[in-house]
Amino acid sequence: MKYWWPASLLVASVLWTSAALAVEKLEGIIKIPSNHSVDETVDKLKTILQSKGVKLFALIDHSGEADKVGLKMPPTKLLIFGSPKSGTPLMLAAPSVAIDLPLKILIAEDSQGKVWISYNGSEYLKARHDLPQNLLPNIAVVETLAVAVGK
Repeated sequence: MKYWWPASLLVASVLWTSAALAVEKLEGIIKIPSNHSVDETVDKLKTILQSKGVKLFALIDHSGEADKVGLKMPPTKLLIFGSPKSGTPLMLAAPSVAIDLPLKILIAEDSQGKVWISYNGSEYLKARHDLPQNLLPNIAVVETLAVAVGK
């Protein structure tokens, strides 16, 4: 007997531990813990991006903006970054990927005070936009960055 499951159930959150690194996946989003505060993690990422010559297009302080309108939320910041040298070939191969570029990393504190680093996984983006395998390294860098800033 075959079972059919709705996509919303199949794309459920998966939590697993590997080499003492908890990773959560939800619809292509990978979420790993940071050993630092939100601001320290953001600073580490900014330093790495600058040292690699990667352009930081924007830093959006969601919690700071919420505070400005009288709402409270845990520290939550989104960094948008990339390289036209890496991104342009992706957009030429699959124009729809422009909706997910530049790359993004979300750094947020949960209600228990734990800081998480979230990003779209490169395999998810590859499948979502039917990207050629040879261009996968152009977006896989996001995973390397996320792990580096969380340590």
